[in-house]
Amino acid sequence: MTDAPLRRWWILAVIGVAQLMVILDNSIVNIALPSAQADLGFSDAQRQWVVTAYALAFGSLLLLGGRLSDLFGRKAAFVVGLIGFAVASVLGGLAPGFGLLVAARALQGMFGAVLAPAALSLLTTTFPAGRDRARAFGVFSALAGSGAAIGLLLGGTLTEYADWRWCMYVNVVFAVVALIGALLLMPAHPAGERPPLDLVGTVLASAGLFGVVFGFATAETDGWRSWPVYAFLAGGVVLLAVFVAVQRVRTAPLLPLRVLRDRYRGGSYLTILVLTTGMFGLSLFLAYVMQTELGLSPVLTGVAFLPMVASIVSASTTVPGLVLPRLGPKPLIFVGLLLGAGALFWFSHLTPGSTYASGVLGPMILMGLGMGTAMSTSINTATLGVERQDAGVASATVNTMQQVGGSVGTALLSSIAGTATAAALGVGLAPRAAALAGYDRAFLVAAVIFLVAAVVCGLLVPAGRPHAVVADSGPAPRELPAGESWGGPETVEEVTVPGLSGRVLDGEVPVDGTVTLIDALTGAQVGNTRTDAGHYRLEVPRAGDYLLVVSAAGRRPLAERVRVAAPELAMARDVRA
Repeated sequence: MTDAPLRRWWILAVIGVAQLMVILDNSIVNIALPSAQADLGFSDAQRQWVVTAYALAFGSLLLLGGRLSDLFGRKAAFVVGLIGFAVASVLGGLAPGFGLLVAARALQGMFGAVLAPAALSLLTTTFPAGRDRARAFGVFSALAGSGAAIGLLLGGTLTEYADWRWCMYVNVVFAVVALIGALLLMPAHPAGERPPLDLVGTVLASAGLFGVVFGFATAETDGWRSWPVYAFLAGGVVLLAVFVAVQRVRTAPLLPLRVLRDRYRGGSYLTILVLTTGMFGLSLFLAYVMQTELGLSPVLTGVAFLPMVASIVSASTTVPGLVLPRLGPKPLIFVGLLLGAGALFWFSHLTPGSTYASGVLGPMILMGLGMGTAMSTSINTATLGVERQDAGVASATVNTMQQVGGSVGTALLSSIAGTATAAALGVGLAPRAAALAGYDRAFLVAAVIFLVAAVVCGLLVPAGRPHAVVADSGPAPRELPAGESWGGPETVEEVTVPGLSGRVLDGEVPVDGTVTLIDALTGAQVGNTRTDAGHYRLEVPRAGDYLLVVSAAGRRPLAERVRVAAPELAMARDVRA
């Protein structure tokens, strides 16, 4: 293994540490809240703002954070996000009162909105295609899916054996480790040309996402009969609709709509939204069940989640790597959502006599398998094929789906559980049995949502492997920055006469072989050529999808799907041998 491929995996470790810090921060703070409330003396009504301040800042600024990493460089955004998040965490840990704690949480959300898209876009550009990409995104998604459970375990341990303030200070440890790794391992990512920031789009998107997140947060605390819930939700949706309309006419949009038009990507974003909706509700309700019904301590509750963590890690690091390069994302998304629906339906049969072994362990493992399979596949596919200058905003859209999904899941499922609990109390059930009946109803509704999403995403996502490159027009001549590895062959894009051109490389070494272009619609071969010192060039007869097949002596053939939207312009595509 050369130094460049080895460095890629160390970069993945650095990104993973940062991702884990951001993901577990929500659940670790939830565990610390009762102790913080007792120490600082704020009311139950104020307590929710410790969570909401973070969610509002994070959710409303994600698209801006992603675009900033595209404009000013992914490494720079990553480093700034890490430092800012660590400083905000220290302020939260030192907070003498409620006001500074909430301000620190909002500051965490702001820097998290810069850090999270930068981390995912770094992963996207470090692992652009191939089997290694599936493995890398499997690891990343395992952390995304299991971070909440790890936060419960870590938060319970720190709260019980140290102090609630260490639930804030511990972020500094993660940030320092990731910062050292970033400075030592990550190459600079110069942004190149910097078009003006879309200020109108930024205001519309941020205000719209604020309205949606705040509306759901208000629904969680005040219920669905509160008029501000509908006012903020309606305002947020209207602003987001205006945002989309404005993006269609902007020359340098905050969110280029080409990122959303791809059916693979659209289906993946929807899958992430649904998965996060179910996962947040599941974690919340199961934590209650295990502590109130099964009598587990916060630490043991975190331990009880470990089988689900193990199944998420196992599925996300193995299944997509084996299946995704061969069959594409469609079957993995469909099966993953079906497994999640089955697990949630299983959870909906919890009774006062259920035990951890009989009622929780089995569906928890099943849910982990579904989450690991679908989440890894969706995050991988949602960031595949975007132009490199759009990697940050495409990653931010993934994070936005996760944040909105978490808000929807917590508010919607909590209100359903509350309504069902009240109805159960009305017919004479004991309080604990009524609460469990409410959770069962919420689990059942979540199962239906997953089932419907499986059908919709199964229809929306095309069969086969997604394209690795989308060319809306001929790319401008560009060299890959020195030291930036694509993980395997180094790539240098070339633009020549109309057609498809590039090089076949193994590391720095040109590979001589045969390059064939096949029309994906008809299956007919439309071009064939031998490489010359690794270089090749093929004519492209029309716009559409093609299969680029490379074969060389002593090596397995490689096939990649390429979409060409403007055949009269040159398009460059280097391929990995």
